Amino acid sequence: MQVNETLNEGLKRGYNITVTADELDAKVNEKLVEAQPEVEMKGFRKGKVPMALLKKQFGQRVMGEAMQEAIDGAMGEHFEKSGDRPAMQPDVKMTNEDWKEGDDVEVSMTYEALPDIPEVDASKVKLEKLVVKADDAAIEEALGNLAETAQDFAPRKKGAKAKDGDQVVMDFVGKVDGEAFEGGSAEDYPLVLGSNSFIPGFEEQLVGVKTGEEKAVTVSFPDDYQAEHLKGKEAVFDCTIKDVKEPVAAKIDDELAKKFGSDDLDALKAQIAERLEAEYSGASRAVMKRSLLDQLDKMVSFELPPSLVDAEAGQIAHQLWHEENPDVEGHDHPEIEATDEHKSLAERRVRLGLLLAELGQKAEVEVSDAEMTQAIMNQARQYPGQEREFFEFVQKNQQMQQQMRAPIFEDKVVDHIVESAKVTEKEVSKEELQKAVEALEDE
Repeated sequence: MQVNETLNEGLKRGYNITVTADELDAKVNEKLVEAQPEVEMKGFRKGKVPMALLKKQFGQRVMGEAMQEAIDGAMGEHFEKSGDRPAMQPDVKMTNEDWKEGDDVEVSMTYEALPDIPEVDASKVKLEKLVVKADDAAIEEALGNLAETAQDFAPRKKGAKAKDGDQVVMDFVGKVDGEAFEGGSAEDYPLVLGSNSFIPGFEEQLVGVKTGEEKAVTVSFPDDYQAEHLKGKEAVFDCTIKDVKEPVAAKIDDELAKKFGSDDLDALKAQIAERLEAEYSGASRAVMKRSLLDQLDKMVSFELPPSLVDAEAGQIAHQLWHEENPDVEGHDHPEIEATDEHKSLAERRVRLGLLLAELGQKAEVEVSDAEMTQAIMNQARQYPGQEREFFEFVQKNQQMQQQMRAPIFEDKVVDHIVESAKVTEKEVSKEELQKAVEALEDE
């Protein structure tokens, strides 16, 4: 086997690989010998078929496998000796297309090598960690928001008309063709107008009703209604309005706390403070991580594989185009050209990606099975009722697993670097932290 270099410019590499006919023949024989004990053929006992007959019968079939294994072996040996790591899958082509059995196999291989990554002294990184305490005002604001979500309803003044958002308590009887139908009646039913919990057009007709009023509401069941005998039918609901109530925020007391699973109001406040500080901590970490990446980007400089930069720039351009054209869901659109701005951002991402990968490898950072499982479970919650299907899909999809593993790995590498960096804490207000987060989004 011969490997001759044909290209060495920057990170671009090119080689001609020759697998001799003798080597290929030996590989075929090796595979046939390996298979011989299991081969059965008429006139011979199992495992006793002569090699010459095996080669005649199965040689052509085994040749392709032998050729691929020989080439893969040559490539593996080359990368082990040279120390090169290809940035993307090498481009491998057979150059003697008129090959016939008995000829040498000639292959060309081209790729871009990953660059050597310079050392980084993490102790020279200076970071500022913004700290926000959950003060009484923030806790009270959060309590107010909870009270609004747990709203109660209080009776309106006598004679007041129902408004959108009010609760109407009523008895009703629904009829189709003058006959009451099963499931179409109720007593003391509390209906919030505008909740869209009834048939389309029903709630709108109750806006303006008063306590004690009787109202006939005429609606048509949708054509896709679940009850077959009611699909598309017109119905009249005779409604007796027993009360009209307006929404009021729930009282902030122990009862409210119990609605949200806490023993009392003090326990709920403690939970809110803990949740707020977790949110502040997450936002603070995002700000500190950006500062870290900015510093790392300035600390290192090395040649970047053009193929990685071009691929990343294309992906950035494609993603931004879809964000600007949200109505286009598929990929049936004009070709999107990456701009200089896209390429500049791509260079930063590729440079930092390669640097973090190198630092993580040297620090032996790994993503555990438990961390992957937790990440999959968290994402699966976005698909209620289909969690199992999503979990199984990810387990069978290597690319999806890699997409989910990458951000976990990156965060663990960032944490590793922060441990060696000089970090100072600075207590700020919630508003100051919010401005710092907004500044990230503007960049």
